[in-house]
Amino acid sequence: MVRGIVVRSRSVIGSIGAGLQTLFGGNITLYTGLCERTREDAFDLMMEHAANLGANAIICARYDATEIMSGVAEVLAYGTAVVVEPLSKA
Repeated sequence: MVRGIVVRSRSVIGSIGAGLQTLFGGNITLYTGLCERTREDAFDLMMEHAANLGANAIICARYDATEIMSGVAEVLAYGTAVVVEPLSKA
């Protein structure tokens, strides 16, 4: 089992900008970007953890997110680290 965890908060300026975007409805791009970067960071940490264990692949990868407090969220990427080898032509 390998994991990557990131705990991130919204900035005051980002919260104000996102609040303005909510007035018009639709996709809140400031939060979308924040979520995407946070997931990517958690994924990269998971891959690093797997590499440190000698794995070259991860199967059954998942994400989980939890709000720790208002404006602060934890994103966890986790999966099973494995070593994948090509089949021999025997």
